[in-house]
Amino acid sequence: MDEEFKLNSIAAADWPAADEPAEQEASSKQRRLSPAQRREDFIRKATSLFAEEGFDAGTRELARKLGVTQPLLYRYFPSKDDLIREVYKRVYLDRWQPEWDDMLGDRSRPIRERLQHFYDAYTDAIFDRDWIRIYLFSGLKGASINKWYVSIVETRILTRIIEEYRHEAGLPAQEPAAAELELAWLLHGGIFYYGVRKHIYDSPVLEQKNRAISNALDVFLEGISSVFGTAVKTRSTAIRKVSGPDGQD
Repeated sequence: MDEEFKLNSIAAADWPAADEPAEQEASSKQRRLSPAQRREDFIRKATSLFAEEGFDAGTRELARKLGVTQPLLYRYFPSKDDLIREVYKRVYLDRWQPEWDDMLGDRSRPIRERLQHFYDAYTDAIFDRDWIRIYLFSGLKGASINKWYVSIVETRILTRIIEEYRHEAGLPAQEPAAAELELAWLLHGGIFYYGVRKHIYDSPVLEQKNRAISNALDVFLEGISSVFGTAVKTRSTAIRKVSGPDGQD
């Protein structure tokens, strides 16, 4: 797994040597933190900083903006890559809920219902300004860790959606074809972009989130049924009212 987490595409110099003269602590409050609390504080502040400014800050500037000395930060994170890796773990990996796998694979429930519940829960977790900005920044830098998360989406979400659709449609089990995965990416990307519009562009969204997801699922399932000549119940039975700007009724 360490190999997958390399961040070679991000220019990240090591922190200065541990014997560099230490400066005064930033505040008495920081001196009172336990090592575990201080480490968490660094990760929290770094998450906000990376979300606002990306990953280009040098180590001295990064330490200054976090309100600590370089030698102190060095004791917790030997390099900038180590800190970025920990931020990414907290922001992305720790938000993945094990029950999502069970939710997608529960064949006692129709796939339409499963997908609605999954995307309602998934977007509740990822539709967060810091999450989306860090994802976009790391993608623009071509970071391998971003590509690793994309592979997670494809294997744990999109491939599973196609497999479960094929099962419910009575199609033979097989590795998803490229065309099938592209259809799933269109579904997933459209839902994700709803969050980008709302949390990054500050653009009004025209439907409540769960309704937008419901509409996207109807289009996806009807579309894939048409492409593959299958018949799977697609439409939600919920009565929908037209919403105003920003999802207000």
